[in-house]
Amino acid sequence: MRLIIDGDGSPVKDTTIEVAKQFGLEVVIVTSIDHYSTKEYPEFVRFVYVDRGMDAADYKIVSLIQPKDILITQDYGLASLTIHKAAHVLHQSGMEYTMNNIDALLGQRYISGKMRQAKQRTKGPKPYTEADREQFRQVLLGLIKNKNH
Repeated sequence: MRLIIDGDGSPVKDTTIEVAKQFGLEVVIVTSIDHYSTKEYPEFVRFVYVDRGMDAADYKIVSLIQPKDILITQDYGLASLTIHKAAHVLHQSGMEYTMNNIDALLGQRYISGKMRQAKQRTKGPKPYTEADREQFRQVLLGLIKNKNH
């Protein structure tokens, strides 16, 4: 089992790394070369850098994902492409993408996109809070514990 993070703009990289350390899991962060970092990370954290461009990280993640992996992404489109390939796909809020909710989420994204095209205002995401981070941590811990038993 690996924890794979759609790294561009993810607010849960450090939280995921902390959880992975507890269980001795590998973390793979896929991100654009635009987000190259010289920050020191533990040995179990690996970065995969991709070229600039829309969806470059998504395509790389789709090619990397394995059935036992947990993917962390806020991208509904990527979630829909990997939901059948990964053990679990999580949003940074702790919500798990499932076959039962992905169609509704994609529908909401489509409607919001149409509204933006028509110059109508749409609500953006709420600010990410410590409560959101803790919710994510608890869901991730629960999934890993269930897989390890």
